[in-house]
Amino acid sequence: MSVMAVRARQGASFKRALAALWMGLAACAGQAWAQAPAADASEQGRAVVELLTRIQDAARELDYAGVFAHQQGSALMSSRIVHVVDGTGERERLELLDGEPREFLRHNETVQCLIPEQKIIIRERSRGDRFPAIMLGDGQDLDQYYRVRSHEAVGRVAGHECHVHELIPVDSLRYGYRLCTDAKTHLLLKLQVLSPEHGVLDQIAFTSLQLGKDVTPDQLEPSWDTAGWQVLEPRKTHADFARKGWRISVPAGFRTITQLSRPMSESRRVEQLVLSDGLAAISVFIEPFGDGEPGRSAGSVSKGSLNIQKLRIGDFWMTAVGDVPSAALQDLIERTQFVPPAGNQTPGERTGSTE
Repeated sequence: MSVMAVRARQGASFKRALAALWMGLAACAGQAWAQAPAADASEQGRAVVELLTRIQDAARELDYAGVFAHQQGSALMSSRIVHVVDGTGERERLELLDGEPREFLRHNETVQCLIPEQKIIIRERSRGDRFPAIMLGDGQDLDQYYRVRSHEAVGRVAGHECHVHELIPVDSLRYGYRLCTDAKTHLLLKLQVLSPEHGVLDQIAFTSLQLGKDVTPDQLEPSWDTAGWQVLEPRKTHADFARKGWRISVPAGFRTITQLSRPMSESRRVEQLVLSDGLAAISVFIEPFGDGEPGRSAGSVSKGSLNIQKLRIGDFWMTAVGDVPSAALQDLIERTQFVPPAGNQTPGERTGSTE
């Protein structure tokens, strides 16, 4: 069975669950906290980077195991995570507790997705940090686009005392965040994505958590005996959007994380560009427009902090997906142009045209 056939059978629910987990952003307590005195802009910038670096290091270097819940809009999904660091690096097991049974086993940058009903393992290389990690890429410019406000009051999450911090965006291209970090280890326990009106859009939080010696390597073992299962490795190749004629209007502060071409079927590929400012992420998908696609139209969809914008440009569909305000995605997709390289223009391709 091909990778494309497997992915077709997995259905939209698996794709949404995987996307939600890999892009994982969300949760903290929504109560009034006493605030520490404000610092000047340079101190604020350093504080943002130092705070997020401590959180990222804790997520990568500590042994922990627990259950966390992710609320996105009206949807709620729970997962169990085990993370152990040994002489070979990071090892992790992530189990979806709702919907179809799925487990993700990670060893450093190699991730295996276990699909028990088909006895299939999909293996990919991906750094893709997710909760309780928080940063994408090196986050070197985060201090220019966020300010941090720390609170004096101590909170409590899953039986652990935590410190509360807010990341406040300096523009309208990104959301704010409220973080609750373990008072002893700096591990992220809760995270909320905040709207411009300071309402909670998404949240993710541990409901139970073990740290240190209470976590053992045997907890990394999968739920199923995978001997004899078929192993599939999707063929991903590098894609150069600029060389192919795409002029993507990248929001200020966002950088390219990766450009890939992925198979969607035996004869169809989709190209993906991932952008991030270090916290928020945007994925841009480009695929050929097919005449046999009745009912497909341009438009937008929102669910919690996740927004989707879709537009036809010439003979292509462009879809932008991101945990950023809808206006930021709309600006990106409407300003994007396609300029076919010399000698490559085909009938029906209209430079920068949209429908």
